[in-house]
Amino acid sequence: MKNFTTIAEATKALHDKAKQAEEAQKSTLANQKHKQQDFFVADIFDTASFRSDIDSMQLPIFALRGGDTKDIVYDLGDTKISITPTSAGRATIHDKDIWIYSISKLMTAINEGKEPSRTVRFTVYDYLITTNRRTSGRDYLEAQESLQRLVGTRITIESENKDRREARGFGLLEGFRVVEEKDGRMIRVEMTLPDWLYRSIHPKGVLRISPDYFRIRKPLNRRIYEVGRKFCGHQTEFKISLKNLYSRIGSKSPLKSFRFNVKELVEINDLPDYSIEFDDKKDMVTFIN
Repeated sequence: MKNFTTIAEATKALHDKAKQAEEAQKSTLANQKHKQQDFFVADIFDTASFRSDIDSMQLPIFALRGGDTKDIVYDLGDTKISITPTSAGRATIHDKDIWIYSISKLMTAINEGKEPSRTVRFTVYDYLITTNRRTSGRDYLEAQESLQRLVGTRITIESENKDRREARGFGLLEGFRVVEEKDGRMIRVEMTLPDWLYRSIHPKGVLRISPDYFRIRKPLNRRIYEVGRKFCGHQTEFKISLKNLYSRIGSKSPLKSFRFNVKELVEINDLPDYSIEFDDKKDMVTFIN
C-alpha cells in the first residue's frame, strides 16, 4: 500500500481514483475480460442471394432488447420482409455474437485453404472468452438460450412483379447440437448455418471489425457501430441524417431519446474505429474514420 506524506497527497489520490471510476462508468465499452486476437467477420447479408432483398446494415434484423415477441414487417414496395419470433422472443444483437464467432471460424478455414462446411464446431468456453463474456454457469446457459432464439426467429420474404408473387422463409440458424457434461454444463456446440448465410460468406463478402465490438455495452451503440462500419468503411468520413440513422438502428424508443443517446455517445466518443460528430442544427451525424 502506498504511503502518503501529506493529507493533500492522500486527498488527491482519492480524487484521482474516483475520477477514473467515474470515467470507466461513463465509457461505452465494458472492461476487457480476456486477451483477444483480431479476426475476420462477415458482412453477413452483403450477398447476391440476399442483398437483392435486404441489406443487413439497413434493416435491423436483431432485436435491441430481449423478450421482443412482436412480428416485424418492413414494406419496401415490391418486397416485404417479415420477422417472426418465438414465444422466447426475437434473436437479439447479443445473440448475433454466435454468428460473428462462427463466421470468423469459417473464414479462418477458407483463408487457410480448407474446405469449409456449413456445420461449425466449437467449445463454448472459447466462444465465451472470444466474445468478452464471463465463464460462469449463467453464461453457458445464456449461450444455449441464444442458439434457441436464433433457430426460432424466422424470416419471410415476399416479392412480387407483374408476372408472379414469390415467398421464401428461413431461420437465422438451421440447427444446433449441444454436448453437455453430467452437471448440465455445455462443453461443445455444433451449429449448422442456413444455406443463404453460408453462401453469403463463401468465399468473399467479409469485413474486419474490431474485437472491441464485443465490449460495447449498449445494444443501441452496437448497431450504431455496425452502421458506421458498413457505410463509412475506409472512407475518411460518412454523413447521415439523424432520422435516417434512427430508421436503420431499429430502436423502439422515441426519436428524442435516440437523439439524447447520440449526443451522449459523441461526448464520450470511444466507439472502436470511428469517432462521431453531431450537428444539432442540421440534425446530421458524421462518422470519422
